[in-house]
Amino acid sequence: MWCTREISKVENGTSVPEPGVVIVSVASKSRFVYLSGQMVPEADAKISIFDSAVMLGDCVTESTRTFSHHPFRLNDHIDRLYRSLKVTRIDVGYSPEELTQITLDVLEANLHALTPADDCWIVHNISRGLLKHGPSAAQRNPATVMIFTDHMDLRGWARYYTEGCHAVTSMSRAIPAQSLDARIKNRSRLAYTMADTEARLVDPEAQCVILDVHGNVSENKGGNICVVANGELRTPTTENSLAGISRQTVLELAADLGIPIRERRLQMYDLYTAHELFFTSTPYCIMPATRFNGLPVGDGHVGPVTKRLLAAWSERVGVDIVAQAQRQLAES
Repeated sequence: MWCTREISKVENGTSVPEPGVVIVSVASKSRFVYLSGQMVPEADAKISIFDSAVMLGDCVTESTRTFSHHPFRLNDHIDRLYRSLKVTRIDVGYSPEELTQITLDVLEANLHALTPADDCWIVHNISRGLLKHGPSAAQRNPATVMIFTDHMDLRGWARYYTEGCHAVTSMSRAIPAQSLDARIKNRSRLAYTMADTEARLVDPEAQCVILDVHGNVSENKGGNICVVANGELRTPTTENSLAGISRQTVLELAADLGIPIRERRLQMYDLYTAHELFFTSTPYCIMPATRFNGLPVGDGHVGPVTKRLLAAWSERVGVDIVAQAQRQLAES
């Protein structure tokens, strides 16, 4: 059996949940979800069909992963989340410190569902709450705060670490920053899903490369894009792509390794003629690409700079990133 304790404070006569949900005991492998002030079993975590996340896709998000069950750069993810909340004018109702503690509580409540060798996602979805129909979509109700963990299933990416993936440009273009700045990490993923679907018309296992309306390389459906050319690491600026935490990690690792870095506009020509190409994202960290639109990247093999960066990341977190994914694949 399990039970929870919800700690609240009172503001202007209204009870507002505080961090401090306590799991008294756990009797199964079921996970728990934090949902607007309460820790509930995953199967019972439900929101209204009138929530702005459902009605409008009006929801900001963050995805953090663990290494050896420890969150990686959680503070950076929380900081970016609060920048997204500010720009979208969503009042989450918690300070960053409070939300961080709630997040750690959720992780602690779900560690029992992980094996020692596996890790998990930590996902934040925060919407404007119940939507009041009318002339304005401004927030009128408390935000819906959803925090959950999920098993980090790396099998779908495992073989790309050694073989490399096929990067393919989509027909659809990235949403212009004048319409929706890519630095706002949001849950409205239809544009990314369309781009990914289009790339897979060319190759069912393709990883999409999305261009902006000017033909510049933007991003992948869930990550950033980097190339290596003449020993220099190059990646698009954040004027047309997400300011990825994994991207930032790669830039830091490259600086530590003495690899020259340049943030600049890239076009398809730069990917065709690169010596190495890879994606960066929370789950897989670095995913090498050895083909771009059917042509080999460099010599068609995972390049030495990519391997050095992957090894440096593994050393930094104390987990062999490639071996973890390959073990999952071997055991499936």
